[in-house]
Amino acid sequence: MLDLFLIDFTVLKPEPGLIFWTTIIFVLVWGLLGRAAFRPIQNALKKRDEDIQNSIDEAKQVREDMAALQADNERLLAEAREERTKMLRDAEGQASQIVAEAKEEAKLAAQKVAADAKRDIENMRQAAIVDLKQQVGTMAVDIAEKILHRELDTTNDHQAFIKDMVSKLN
Repeated sequence: MLDLFLIDFTVLKPEPGLIFWTTIIFVLVWGLLGRAAFRPIQNALKKRDEDIQNSIDEAKQVREDMAALQADNERLLAEAREERTKMLRDAEGQASQIVAEAKEEAKLAAQKVAADAKRDIENMRQAAIVDLKQQVGTMAVDIAEKILHRELDTTNDHQAFIKDMVSKLN
């Protein structure tokens, strides 16, 4: 019984039974793949071809429609140019009047802006002077305070000086 499991197998010289069963299994697998995979793939490819052809046909139709629209656009553009020319002729008469009015308004506006700017500059200059005076005053007080702190120790002469200054303030 042990001899049944010890089959002499070589890759270079296959047995006829192995060739037979391999062929049978290959045909069965090929048939199953043909039904399960190849037909759906083939149907999907046919559907894709049809979709591509439909897209091409739609693109041709759109191209033809675009050509018709372009012709209409060119006609409308020519009409618009004629209307624009007519409007330009009409507007030339009004343009000189509008330009004269605009110049007068611009001159008045420029004068107003200049006056406002001068007033604003003067206000800013006055504000800067006031701010500068405040800063100088603050710095002078700070410097005096530091000098007094340094100069005045707790000695009697200095104490007398401080009392004298406080009494003068009151």
